[in-house]
Amino acid sequence: MATRATTGLPGRMASWAQRHRWSALLLWVLTVAALTAGSQAVGGAYQNDFSLPGTDSQAALELMERHGAEQAGASIQIVLQNDRGLEGDRPHVERMLTAVRGLPFVTDVRSPYDGALSGDGTIGYASVALDAPSEDVPAADVRELIDTASSAAGDGTRVEFGGGPVQNAAESGGGAAEGAGMLAALVILVLLFGSLLSAAVPLITAIFAVGGALGLITLASHVFTIADFTPPIMMLVGLGVGVDYALLIFYRYRHQLLDGDDPRTAARTALDAAGRTVFFAGCTVIIALLGLVVLGLGSLQGVALAVALTVLVTMAASLTLLPALLAFFGGRIERHVRRSAAKAEARGRREGRRWHALAGAVQRRPLSALLVAVSALLALAAPALGLRLGFGDAGNNAPESTTRQAYDLLAEGFGPGFNGPLVLVVQGGEPAALRLRTVLERTDGIAATVPPWPTEDGRLHTLIAFPDTAPQDEATADLVHRLRDDVLPPLARENGARYLVGGPTAATQDFADAVASRMPLFVAVVVGLSSLLLLVVFRSLLIPVKAALLNLLSVAAALGTIVLVFQHGWFGVPEGPIEAFLPVMIFAIVFGLSMDYEVFLISRIHEEWERTRDPSLAVRAGLAATGKVITAAAAIMIVVFAAFVLSPDRMLQQFGLGLASAVLLDAVVIRCLIVPAAMQLMGTRAWWLPSPLARLLPKVELERQEPAPAVREPAAAEPEPRA
Repeated sequence: MATRATTGLPGRMASWAQRHRWSALLLWVLTVAALTAGSQAVGGAYQNDFSLPGTDSQAALELMERHGAEQAGASIQIVLQNDRGLEGDRPHVERMLTAVRGLPFVTDVRSPYDGALSGDGTIGYASVALDAPSEDVPAADVRELIDTASSAAGDGTRVEFGGGPVQNAAESGGGAAEGAGMLAALVILVLLFGSLLSAAVPLITAIFAVGGALGLITLASHVFTIADFTPPIMMLVGLGVGVDYALLIFYRYRHQLLDGDDPRTAARTALDAAGRTVFFAGCTVIIALLGLVVLGLGSLQGVALAVALTVLVTMAASLTLLPALLAFFGGRIERHVRRSAAKAEARGRREGRRWHALAGAVQRRPLSALLVAVSALLALAAPALGLRLGFGDAGNNAPESTTRQAYDLLAEGFGPGFNGPLVLVVQGGEPAALRLRTVLERTDGIAATVPPWPTEDGRLHTLIAFPDTAPQDEATADLVHRLRDDVLPPLARENGARYLVGGPTAATQDFADAVASRMPLFVAVVVGLSSLLLLVVFRSLLIPVKAALLNLLSVAAALGTIVLVFQHGWFGVPEGPIEAFLPVMIFAIVFGLSMDYEVFLISRIHEEWERTRDPSLAVRAGLAATGKVITAAAAIMIVVFAAFVLSPDRMLQQFGLGLASAVLLDAVVIRCLIVPAAMQLMGTRAWWLPSPLARLLPKVELERQEPAPAVREPAAAEPEPRA
């Protein structure tokens, strides 16, 4: 079938890449190699910025740093345990502490024999103050300290290590998760296309995109503040989106071959049609990610920029590298596609028939299908109403890790609140600090306090208070709020001093509160901009509203799943709060990815609507044409994301489960059931746009200029093909 050349930008990019396939491939190889070599040469400069201007915890930290408070730097706890009592091993322990005190990065060491022994004397801890904040302590320094202090082990004395620097040094990325996800994606692609070569083309495109993006972001970390947990998240999203975009284009290319196009024309036409869809879908993901900027949280802005840049690179690879690869292997792919089609035709199979039948079944009872599917998603989303934000700590680590062992020993010897002390900063002299200690000792929820400690310049005092409850306990968060709202203000009015509640536990609560308070604005910005983009693309009022509501529903269901597993401890997972930044990150990524499928499916329905003006037929034809590829693309994303559940890092586990469950629900429940039902109920009203608004909006053509090949209605008497 002859197809006239298209003139869209993606089509022109495809034509250039095909005519200069060696140049396009060489350009990508050199670019990725240069970025990789450059990033390895200079290394990464990732740093976490959890500063929260305007909060008590941030003000307390700045005061301590300004006045030289010991608590401003990082510290490590050397936790010791001996069933016969630690006093009997005192000479051995003191020699070890002397060696630790001599390390160049150690500023102070407090012995467990200076009031840091449990009541029965079997558990104690030494506090080691370091010369840098926790996130800036090199892992090599931590390992040197651990090696030095481990000499105390033996003769019945057990040694474990806790504290932020030890936790940071022990954390790892996705491990083998990326490899497992890629292998699973390859298997799905082979099953989809029946050819290793056809399966490899989208995967190679994604690998090039992720490789280039990783090098670029490593270099960018020297200019922008990018958190150290960004690379595994970037790889997780990049692999999923990269394979997804390449697959959508490749699948359209395959359809064009079956319609009679030669490989060169098929690639150009596929890029001009599916390429535009990928472009607008990618824009929605980037808009959603950049919406994180409105939160004003430095630690998330760098992550959002990095992941948005990753999506941009994957779009570029799909629009330039993919057509070059098709130019190299187009002949072999064409022969395989035509042979497979001939075999399927000989067996009486027609692609898309089952999806056509599914859409027809939903259209016969659209209201029932809509109510059942929406009710199921609402039930799954219900646990998200009890979402509790926070940060995982050593209590969530693997039981065999030294940080978890130290955490459990300290809780056993000194109480559960010992692992989450509150640092109270007093600006107003020693009498005001002593008065605070007296009040705290009578405050419910406080187990113990440590005498006030002056800073180097003597103008500030810090006081440590230990809650009755564990750091992640909801009662500890309530205690922080009660101290700030009810206990400290009357005291400040009494003596004119300034009191601040700081420390890691209070900072965690401040971060969670900041995310919760700014979430409505973030959601409004992301939903508004994405809906505006869909309004321009599809020139419809109801389509963007439907898409926004359904995407919000899929995000809520994904968050509900995370709450059930990680907060309520389903499947044996240790209970704990949901990482404070996770809901906004998952919302941004899932909302953007959901729009991918929305744009891809609705664009095909729109093509059929423009051709036939039959809304019911357009829905059936659109789902028949896209159901298989949407399901395959979703399956690839699910296995890539789910592979990160195998990561030892709790944050990546939550990320992987949230994204995998959201994509699964979106592809199966929303695209296969809710969208056909909703489109059937809306009928022709789905494409309504008021005339005044139509004149104001720019015209953006997402589909090809010529109508897409008609999808034939299957005859009623045809037998259902075998699987």
